[in-house]
Amino acid sequence: MDIQKTTMKNLLNTQPTQCLGLSFENDTARREYFLDLLREQLQNPDFKKIPGFPNATDEAILAISDPPYYTACPNPWLSDFLNEWHKKSKSKEYHREPFTADVSEGKNNPIYNAHSYHTKVPHKAIMRYILHYTEPGDVIFDGFCGTGMTGIAAQLCGDKRTVEELGYRVLPDGTIKTAEEFSKLGTRHAILNDLSPAATFLSYNYNTPADMIAFEQTARQILQEVETECGWMYQTLHRCNNKKKPEEIKKVVLGEMDTPSGLILGRINYILWSDVFICPECAGEVNFWEAAMNKSTHKVHDKFPCPHCSAELTKRSLDRAWVLRFDKVIGEMIQQAKQVPVLINYSVDKQRFEKKPDQFDLALLDKIENSDNPYWFPTERMMPGDESRRNDKLGMTHVHHFYSQRNLWILGAYLHKTQQINLPLFQFSLLNTSWHATKMRRYNPRGGDRPLSGTYYVPSLPTEGNLFDIHAHKINQILRFLSVRGNNPTRNCQSTSTMASVPTLADSSIDYIFLDPPFGANLMYSELNFLWEAWLKVFTNNKPEAIVNKTQAKSLIDYRALMMACFKEAFRILKPGHWMTVEFSNTQASVWNMLQTAVQEAGFVIANVSALDKQHGSFKAVTTTTAVKQDLIISAYKPNGGLEERFKKAGGAEASVWEFITSHLKYLPITKSKDGELEFLAEREPRILYDRTVTYFIAHGYPVPLSSQQFQAGLRTHFKERDGMIFLLEQFEAYEQKRKQAKELPQRELFVRDERSAIDWLQQFLKKRPSTRQDIHPEFTKLIGAGWKKYEVMQELDELLELNFIKYNGKEPVPSQIHSYLSRHFKDCRHLTKDDPLLQQHAAERWYVPDPTKAQDLEKIRENRLLREFKHYCQNKRLKEFRLEVLRAGFKKAWTEKDYQTIIEMAAKIPESVLYEDEKLLQMYDLALVRVEGV
Repeated sequence: MDIQKTTMKNLLNTQPTQCLGLSFENDTARREYFLDLLREQLQNPDFKKIPGFPNATDEAILAISDPPYYTACPNPWLSDFLNEWHKKSKSKEYHREPFTADVSEGKNNPIYNAHSYHTKVPHKAIMRYILHYTEPGDVIFDGFCGTGMTGIAAQLCGDKRTVEELGYRVLPDGTIKTAEEFSKLGTRHAILNDLSPAATFLSYNYNTPADMIAFEQTARQILQEVETECGWMYQTLHRCNNKKKPEEIKKVVLGEMDTPSGLILGRINYILWSDVFICPECAGEVNFWEAAMNKSTHKVHDKFPCPHCSAELTKRSLDRAWVLRFDKVIGEMIQQAKQVPVLINYSVDKQRFEKKPDQFDLALLDKIENSDNPYWFPTERMMPGDESRRNDKLGMTHVHHFYSQRNLWILGAYLHKTQQINLPLFQFSLLNTSWHATKMRRYNPRGGDRPLSGTYYVPSLPTEGNLFDIHAHKINQILRFLSVRGNNPTRNCQSTSTMASVPTLADSSIDYIFLDPPFGANLMYSELNFLWEAWLKVFTNNKPEAIVNKTQAKSLIDYRALMMACFKEAFRILKPGHWMTVEFSNTQASVWNMLQTAVQEAGFVIANVSALDKQHGSFKAVTTTTAVKQDLIISAYKPNGGLEERFKKAGGAEASVWEFITSHLKYLPITKSKDGELEFLAEREPRILYDRTVTYFIAHGYPVPLSSQQFQAGLRTHFKERDGMIFLLEQFEAYEQKRKQAKELPQRELFVRDERSAIDWLQQFLKKRPSTRQDIHPEFTKLIGAGWKKYEVMQELDELLELNFIKYNGKEPVPSQIHSYLSRHFKDCRHLTKDDPLLQQHAAERWYVPDPTKAQDLEKIRENRLLREFKHYCQNKRLKEFRLEVLRAGFKKAWTEKDYQTIIEMAAKIPESVLYEDEKLLQMYDLALVRVEGV
């Protein structure tokens, strides 16, 4: 291949280089040295037993690896990089509150657009978290790295311009400020891991320095060479004379005859194909484009007439037309859904035209189809899966069926030439072009044809674009990406394996973890990456893939177990007192709740949940009405060793409750404001604090020694309360200062969906305004009804009041709660004593929140009633409607008494979705299973 020597020198980097303490003549020598070491590793059978080891030959793994920075298998050098980075970092005290701001970052960025992927968190969004939680030189781990946006973010934390684009101010000494100093300018290191070889290959290219000029020169040279060789495949005749004889047209196509005078060759921009169906009435063929498409509006008619018998048709009422052909690749006759070319968009000079395919075009297609492709292309059977084999019914069973013969030929030619140079960035560009080269590319009359993300959907009107134009556009996108990313000399490292096992990373060695894990059954990553991996010849080992998948026989329970293993590994490698951020989106509350529970059972403590708006809907989010429009961010920390030791010594006694709360409050934000208004911090609310305490105690094998009311009474003894939130003394003073400056005080927002939330709403309502039933009922009624959980037995207002609150009888001195309210809001009640008859008259029949002592008595009465009802539940075979509060009370008592079998049996009586939507039930059930299995 004719490539200039100076270009090759730039590409191969002839400068001396150092890596892991070793010196090399150039980067090529470095790569060859470590490739030999990796080749030796691959001879070790135990190495290949590491969970998640990909399905591939040694040669295929070595071909795309760039050790020690990137291996298309588990990376043996992770600990070496970690040790080298730690030597350069300085030990320092560490403390952070959770990052609480809601983040909104768009996807219209050259870095984001350099290569498509099913889901991606914008690198600028991740930068905000990294800057908040880390210092320059810190090590970040991303176990579900996808395309490696975490690595990009870690590097760009050292780029002043990019940091300032986030809205931060960077001082000359590198201090980064908003209203106050919060970070330092400087590159962070990243260890990026994914189960998918396609993902880690993309991540490696995203995070590896490259010479822009050399890449552009060589990429355009290769593109020109391929077009010179294969450009005839995109030729078409302009102003074709239909009177020309077919044999003359055929000779022109075969190059046996010059183009007749008066005919001009054009260059195809794209070809529109159309499904062909069979009319159920007359059995005539129906060209979908011709029959159903309104050519002026470019909209498909819901109903349209048969072109033969005029019968009214819909797409659903039609049967497919089929073609039978011999597949030379697999050596079999195959039946495929019939598609025909219906429109050619082409250019002559710079002017665009459209026409129906003519004899020349059909003869050209016939020539391409019957020619032998001289280049390699993937031919694997599509892997088992509902998504990957969704097109089996169309006869598209193998990888090569997703491409036209023309596109396979051109992609093969390009791959052949790029492999001669052996630089991955060219294959990186090819992979994205290969995605746009499939038959999944949808026709869009306004431009921007592309396949749907997150699915193998093949449309009825696909477009076959000109791959030279598509690839030229991709080269330009990569050049824009390289110009924005820069050429940071600090290199991240990538590994291909399951996150559940990263044995080369030592305990407590990572400074910060950012995870964007699989979302239950939302996306089938191993299936969706199969086409890309077929071109790389290295495939995902999906045995440890954390998804819900029928074909893989993975239920929500299996998904939870797989994610739990990943979070436990994250807990192991993270330093005590440091943070993990989990970005998550799912259309099901059960999956979201399951994930939160798994995080906590692994040992983490959740301190905040915020929203991440990626300003773009995925395929699932756009088409599913119940889809979560904003991804949620879990901020969780690994408790420091001091707390763990003190907790063990206390043995689950009451003192350990206050040890945990004291430690936990230090990790919570003191304030959060928006537009000058303080926001309510739910994590500081007493009931949430109790839930976190229960979770922590259960995870450590202890029952909580205090009831909810005893806990809340103790909170007010040990800590400070303001605006319904709990603070440490030093935090309280800081909060008071912010409170004085705020325009509005924080308000807790409650949504009533079940008995527990109804009680919480009543408590909030009555704290502010002790009221009679007549005053409460209209307000309460507005909140219940449509939003009430369908399986939850709806409780009457009277019963909720009687079991949880106290009604003043009008005879005794007026309680302080009512006296305080009346004296503030009624003029004639001001300055009256608590036993004044007028005050008693105003206070009569009002419900109020009891003081802690009486509240504990009420709680005991309520709990006894709940447990009596739980006994009745135990006698039923199945429960269709029930009270969650009853189940929670019963599970808690059984857990305290170590009656794990009751928990397991009761869990089987309720819908699985209910179990997975309730954090308390799920945690006790999961741990009960562990205890029973361990007996």
